Amino acid sequence: MAELNNFNIPSQKPIVLLSPLDWGLGHTTRCIPIIHELLQQGCSIIIACNSTQKVLLAREFPGLITYVHLAGYNLKYGKKRWGTIVRIILQTPKILIRINNEKSWLNIFLKSQHVDCIISDNRYGLYTSNIPSIFITHQLYIKTGLGKVADRLVQWLNYRRINRFSNCWVPDRKGTKTLAGRLSNPVTLPNIPVQYIGGLSRLKACSATTNPIQLLVILSGPEPQRSIFENLLLKELEQQPGKTVLVRGLPGEGEAVQVKNNITIYNHAPAGLLNKLMCNAELVISRSGYTTVMDLLKLGKKSILVPTPGQAEQEYVAAHLHNEQLAYTISQAQFNLQNSLAAASKFPYQVSPWPMDDYEKAIQELIDQIKESKQK
Repeated sequence: MAELNNFNIPSQKPIVLLSPLDWGLGHTTRCIPIIHELLQQGCSIIIACNSTQKVLLAREFPGLITYVHLAGYNLKYGKKRWGTIVRIILQTPKILIRINNEKSWLNIFLKSQHVDCIISDNRYGLYTSNIPSIFITHQLYIKTGLGKVADRLVQWLNYRRINRFSNCWVPDRKGTKTLAGRLSNPVTLPNIPVQYIGGLSRLKACSATTNPIQLLVILSGPEPQRSIFENLLLKELEQQPGKTVLVRGLPGEGEAVQVKNNITIYNHAPAGLLNKLMCNAELVISRSGYTTVMDLLKLGKKSILVPTPGQAEQEYVAAHLHNEQLAYTISQAQFNLQNSLAAASKFPYQVSPWPMDDYEKAIQELIDQIKESKQK
């Protein structure tokens, strides 16, 4: 794998610096289709990320990408809903310091390495006025869990940061039939150009079912809530009839497979395996993280969504999808496997596969812009 002092990237190729946020792995995995398209367009890509993100991406793109270390935010979450909200508020100074550190890191990096474009997935410090700087977010309106006044204040602060970029890409549809509702389609938009690029999913559309799975459980998100939900589920899954698969969402733990009675357990499922498991699943239980939601809707899968307690965004997205009859939703505090399965069996799902290829046009336009500027 190339390191910072060994880039040797051909200057005629568009060079893109891309960096996803490290709050869970969702921001990283939703960048995978963007990376694929950039490679398809003949770009050289430098990924700024931490070691966990690098492990995941190196499996998806062996030998194709250059990596440089950029420290993540490493936020701590509580064991209960309000504990998480309070912890995030108390860590606000830490978040602001990280943003400033990102900006300082970028200024130093660009002195030694030329890039033609920056794509930042929710990392507010990675922008410069000299080259196109794209900010990716589905949260133009941020839910804080503290009421409308707090939400509006945070939106104002959010836009102050976003407006420092040259463009904003929103991974959702514009208008009705959206994935994120008001989060992605607020009344007021930032002052910079905003482009809706549709959903982002690294998964491919399903063909034939080869090995049916009655229940697939996908765990993700930050600790300690990931482990709390896993322990809650494991006790009940042991009593569940039919074939069950559990994906623990721990890429750093290797790919060993455990089999306990009728439960198959994976520490981590690379894109190809996860794609196959989801296509074979009759029902999926997961968090309502936005990347997981995009994967589910691209494949047209019935799901039970259990938002991470204290993550107001997940709680809002889950409620929105429930109202749209795209997913059945229940809180972790109320979750009981048998009751949830019974309720889901009666839920009037309105799911069908969603096409998700609008982002390809946005990337093509960006690369054309870069090539034009190179010719001047």
